[in-house]
Amino acid sequence: MNKEQGLALLESVRVIAIVRGVEEKHIAGVAQALLDGGVPVMEVTLNTEGALGMIGRLQEAFGDRMFIGAGTVLDAEDARQALDAGASYLVTPNMDEEVIRLAAGRDVPIFPGAMTPTEIVKAWKAGATAVKVFPSASLGIAYMKELLAPLNRIPLMAVGGVTEDNIGEYLRIGCYGVGIGGSLVNLKEIAAGNYDWVRDKAARLIERSRQQSV
Repeated sequence: MNKEQGLALLESVRVIAIVRGVEEKHIAGVAQALLDGGVPVMEVTLNTEGALGMIGRLQEAFGDRMFIGAGTVLDAEDARQALDAGASYLVTPNMDEEVIRLAAGRDVPIFPGAMTPTEIVKAWKAGATAVKVFPSASLGIAYMKELLAPLNRIPLMAVGGVTEDNIGEYLRIGCYGVGIGGSLVNLKEIAAGNYDWVRDKAARLIERSRQQSV
């Protein structure tokens, strides 16, 4: 899937599934469950054991149907390794201008993490595709509203604390998208092989986002 196709997919569903700590034997089942549930955009975090290999195998199996990236990219070396493994986009928890410029230079979407207005604007000027406001679980919807008032020209993503109950509100106030981890990619259910749980959760999130964001 090329950049334009992937970004169009993200902009249609506005949800990135954050896959952290999933065992390699379960990764294909999780990807299929997310796809079946209507969330075809996923990032495998680099602090997941075997992440680079999983990204490559996911691209082979799902790359024509899913937008697959790498998360928890901390520095330029992480970024290079992730791209070499086949990541279609990068997500960081921090604002590292070197990483942003590296991704932008390779024409790869980059979603860097930032918290303050200063960090957000710096990330955008460095070449971010959209800026991930992190940690939004602690800051909440009120903080996002305050940011979006003066920074509405910059696409902002909420990551952390997004649930079925509030996903529509985040999208309604103007967020470009949201990232959802443990509440969607539930490690206990996955370890038990209950991929249907992930599929059904994904479907409910998409349904709620479409109901409430209009």
